[in-house]
Amino acid sequence: MRKIFLIVLLAGFVAYAGMNLAESVTPYVSIAEARSSTGSVQVKGLLDKNFAPVQNCDEFTFSLSDETTGETMRVKFDGIKPDQFDEAYHIVAVGKYDAADEIFHAKKLLIKCPSKYEGQQPR
Repeated sequence: MRKIFLIVLLAGFVAYAGMNLAESVTPYVSIAEARSSTGSVQVKGLLDKNFAPVQNCDEFTFSLSDETTGETMRVKFDGIKPDQFDEAYHIVAVGKYDAADEIFHAKKLLIKCPSKYEGQQPR
């Protein structure tokens, strides 16, 4: 009886951990794929220079450009502009696309800056 209880308890724990892991995984997608996705995704792109970033209170809006296709998408982040945003090489926005507003609502921004060691010769 005790073995059955432990097996059921272990199976329940594994199932619970698996469901939570599946929910926390957010795949990298292109801007086109982000527009058609229904869940949370990560979109990597370059800062679109044709749209000036705007900070309104606790809301930061900017435009992201796909590196390969050049397609752009507006991104709204609930927060302030991250440090080193202006020096960013790539920006990764994590969140969901809202088709009604035609805007990507980011819950997290990851700023990828060029390495300060890039281009230096090893000693």
